[in-house]
Amino acid sequence: MTGAGSSTVVTGIGRLVTCAGPDGDVPVTDRSVPAAERLGVREDAAVVLEAGAVAWVGPAGDAPAADRRVDVGGRAVVPGFVDSHSHLVHAGDRSAEFAARMAGEPYDGGGIGVSVAATRAASDDELRGLLAERVVAARALGTTTLEVKSGYGLTVEDEARALRLAGEVTAETTFLGAHVVPPEARADRGSYVDLVTGPMLAACAPHARWVDVFCEPNSPHAFTGEESRAVLVAGRDAGLGLRVHGNQLGPGPGARLAVELGAAAVDHCTFLSDDDVAALVDAADTTVATLLPGVEFSTRMPYPNARRLLDAGASVALASDCNPGTCNTSSMPFVLALAVRELRMTAAEALVAATVGGARALRREDVGRVAVGSRADLAVLEAPSHEHLAYRPGMPLARALDL
Repeated sequence: MTGAGSSTVVTGIGRLVTCAGPDGDVPVTDRSVPAAERLGVREDAAVVLEAGAVAWVGPAGDAPAADRRVDVGGRAVVPGFVDSHSHLVHAGDRSAEFAARMAGEPYDGGGIGVSVAATRAASDDELRGLLAERVVAARALGTTTLEVKSGYGLTVEDEARALRLAGEVTAETTFLGAHVVPPEARADRGSYVDLVTGPMLAACAPHARWVDVFCEPNSPHAFTGEESRAVLVAGRDAGLGLRVHGNQLGPGPGARLAVELGAAAVDHCTFLSDDDVAALVDAADTTVATLLPGVEFSTRMPYPNARRLLDAGASVALASDCNPGTCNTSSMPFVLALAVRELRMTAAEALVAATVGGARALRREDVGRVAVGSRADLAVLEAPSHEHLAYRPGMPLARALDL
């Protein structure tokens, strides 16, 4: 980001993709413009950044003078990726669990307890260091906005600690005390829900923007529809915005509960009924269906049906769900490649979902596009166009532009 009182012209952009339409004036909230039209591709472009925001976009030859010049050498530039779902505050290693899944063991959410034990045992400095490394890794692959959840402490003190640490790297912090019921509370689930909605919420709300819940009746470790409702309503009453993990392991009430309560997003959306899809379409201006295909890649579960959602008119985002158990990668380019190959999204739809879609899922209008007034978040591609993100999977093509 540029500093206050200074300006930078980013020039030598072979192809700029603004995700703000051809005139740069399509707001994040406008769903009426198709992805292909929304790209707003400009050849031989320049962008002027000032005081942390985009001040000008246009042809390189017309760029106004600036205090500093950065030439990207003919590379493509896109908006920084907006990763609206990640779990970065944790310690420990679950590679053995991954190996077991690859050998045929099913996933039911139980492995989260391993991360909980390791995270509780880690010091603040250990967790802070791990978190910093993960943020650097995400930025190295083009992510400029990260949502970060708690959920690996599951005590009042450990959840509040996770959110305090997350708040050091992002404003998008999410209280996920209702990740799973910890082993010590499984004999009395009701008391744990009372803890989450009472003392834990009171300690965590000052450090969180959002509340989330793993609404998954198909897992003995996660939460039923009614338990999830109690968590979300309590969070809403405490002034937090709502998010939902829903419909990941099988059919369930998560998507419709998210719509009913006006949640900003319901994430996973792998097993949706016709009624679920219809509800998400009706609430497309409010609730985003966030797809996390890295999870299905890492669990060998069925991929969500993105075409069904897009063709019906739902709002769709892509995010990493970077976590230690079911998707240990923060690579948004990898997520885009999966979305194009496995979810049948076009390259344009995938890029818009990973930028504009993520911004909508966080109810942000200042990120996810390159337009005057938006945040100075750019990703530079080691490629001539955004199609290469899917065309060359696994390659380190994107990086956040650090100024």
